[in-house]
Amino acid sequence: MPGRPAAPAPAGRPEPAAAREPLWRDLVGDVLRRERLAQERTLKDVADAARISMPYLSEIERGRKEASSEVLAAAAQALGLGLGGLLARTQGELVRLTSRAAGRGRGTAARPVTSVTSVTSASAAPAPRVDGLCLAA
Repeated sequence: MPGRPAAPAPAGRPEPAAAREPLWRDLVGDVLRRERLAQERTLKDVADAARISMPYLSEIERGRKEASSEVLAAAAQALGLGLGGLLARTQGELVRLTSRAAGRGRGTAARPVTSVTSVTSASAAPAPRVDGLCLAA
């Protein structure tokens, strides 16, 4: 009937995709795939360099597998990233997606997140400042 609000989903049914927060494994996979494609590299090339199987890397990229920190570090290194860089990019994507969703839901912009420095090796150049939280494995 027009004008009636939608009934809530029955108990036991998942919320609509738009209402859920993104899963970390999906975001990590998206970042890995985007970086691989930006470098114009194949799954096989990156999987061989990371010493993980091509099907497993594919499942990580599609968010179907929750990879260990060792596997993520190997995949990141194969792409020329450190684990901290991979996690910082993933965290940035999480903030971007959840800030946009929060702004739509409340009708206001999300509060800015305190700026932190990303994790890098001691020999690396100074890291750029990144808004948000950096998770370390």
